[in-house]
This record gives sequence, C-alpha cells and structure tokens, in this order.
Amino acid sequence: MNNDEERIYKKIKNELIGSVIDKKIDNYITNKNELTHYYNVGKMIIDAQGGEERAKYGDSLIKKFYLFQKGQPVVAQSISWSHYVILMSLTNINEINYYIEETNKYHLSKRIKKRLFGSNTGIYELYR
Repeated sequence: MNNDEERIYKKIKNELIGSVIDKKIDNYITNKNELTHYYNVGKMIIDAQGGEERAKYGDSLIKKFYLFQKGQPVVAQSISWSHYVILMSLTNINEINYYIEETNKYHLSKRIKKRLFGSNTGIYELYR
C-alpha cells in the first residue's frame, strides 16, 4: 500500500470509528433521558395519588419502575428500559445488582437476560 492509499484508508477507518462512537453516545443519552423521564413520571403518579400507601391505580411499568428505583443509589443508565422491565421481576437487591454488573461487563442483550431469568438454573445463586 502506498502512502496515499494508507492515508485514505486511515481517514475512512477514523470516519467509521467516529460514526460508531457517535451512535453509542447518542444511544446512551437517549437511554439516560428515557429512564429519567420514566422515573419522574412514576414519581408524579405516586405523588398525585397521595403517596405510595394511597396509590391505588396506575400499576403501569413506569410506576413500578419508580418504586423499583426508589431507594436505589443511582439509576443504572448503562442498561436499557427493556433490561429494567426484566429486572423489575426480581426482589433481591443483590441479585439485581449482580445482573446489572454482568450486563455491563459482558454487554448482555435483553434476549440473553430473558434466558437467564427464564431458566431455573439460578445463575445468581451459582456464581455469587
């Protein structure tokens, strides 16, 4: 490869890498905003009904998300809404945190998570 070809190759490579990075940043920002809005709407639903104890209607995922996240340190913005929908079926906070860590570490898809939760293998119990 001559110098001109190598220069063009590097430009193309950098352009493609930049595109992928931009897309990941856009997805992260979109996900962060979506999770923040869902949390805030869930809080508004609870507050409008006079608090958690009095909240009778609105068993929506958004309300569940607010209750699920309430008391958590920070919304894990690195995972998507669809991951949260799966996690909200769990009650053990250590198990939830384990799956969040594993999702971040191995970039698990929603489909793989469903398989882990749907199986009776008790992945969390085996590896904690």
